[in-house]
Amino acid sequence: MRKVITAADVEALLRSGASPDTLPADAIFTPSARDLLRSRRVPARPGDNKPATPSAAKADCGCAHSVDLKNPASIEAFFNSPALEAIKVKMCDIGRRMWTRNYVDGNGGNITVRVSDDLVLCTPTLISKGFMTPADMCLIDLEGRQVAGTKKRTSEALTHLGIMRRQPKARACVHAHPVHATAFAVASIVPPPCLIPEAEVFVGPVGLAEYRTPGTAENANAVGEAGVKHQVVLMQNHGVITWGNDVEDAYWKMENIEAYCQTVSIASQLGSGLRSIGPDKLKDLIALRHKLGMEDTRLTDGTKDCDLCAPGDFRAAPINSSAKTS
Repeated sequence: MRKVITAADVEALLRSGASPDTLPADAIFTPSARDLLRSRRVPARPGDNKPATPSAAKADCGCAHSVDLKNPASIEAFFNSPALEAIKVKMCDIGRRMWTRNYVDGNGGNITVRVSDDLVLCTPTLISKGFMTPADMCLIDLEGRQVAGTKKRTSEALTHLGIMRRQPKARACVHAHPVHATAFAVASIVPPPCLIPEAEVFVGPVGLAEYRTPGTAENANAVGEAGVKHQVVLMQNHGVITWGNDVEDAYWKMENIEAYCQTVSIASQLGSGLRSIGPDKLKDLIALRHKLGMEDTRLTDGTKDCDLCAPGDFRAAPINSSAKTS
């Protein structure tokens, strides 16, 4: 059985002063282990210092090399490996947090984590996200075919894969129905920019995907296209999907967008209008996003300065000045 190398294994090896060349040549590296080795400028596998081929670069997710999908024993061993068990536990934790915050109801919401070039862990269908166990998780390929797990995979797996296939940096996706952000999605309105610094830095531009029947290829295409340049996508008449470099990062963006939409909703009813920070200050925040390694094309896609803070279709709630007072 091939050894699974975790970030903790790599840290222990480096602290001991041993060379990474001593790691097994056929080892499977978790995403965090590979990232740690790359940060130290060490190849993830002994001798693996050749430039990536175009096809490999397209599928690069910072994960282990591909698992042999024709070998059921190899798939099962990978699915039950300590590295994937830890990710399953984390997915259950994220599900519980979503449920506790009322981001999901009934069996709503789903979570995916890309664990190799061609395999993705996902939550099962018809289960409350607040009460999942690691044994409930499923393993699917990039076409949505389930290859491991006793529960049936989420019916919305294709939507997540629609993003992952188009955006290699999307290593995890979280889909939920938080009330305030979903209200914007139902109204087909993207929350206005240039109001809160944290939203500009950690959310960035918000996408809007046209409504398509959930779980269909059409929905996967609509959301996938919107997700290429947006880590937060409002799904018209449906909910929200976010992606990140790991499942915690993706979940944080769900918290970020819900808090932002709630604040904007309340502020718009106070009657004094919404005070914008302006395009010059926004440029400072976009520069900060770039320093943090976050992509943002608003300064390079031809957007005029006067449009950077445009509210789009958003309008603050009108105030009835003729209302009687007692």
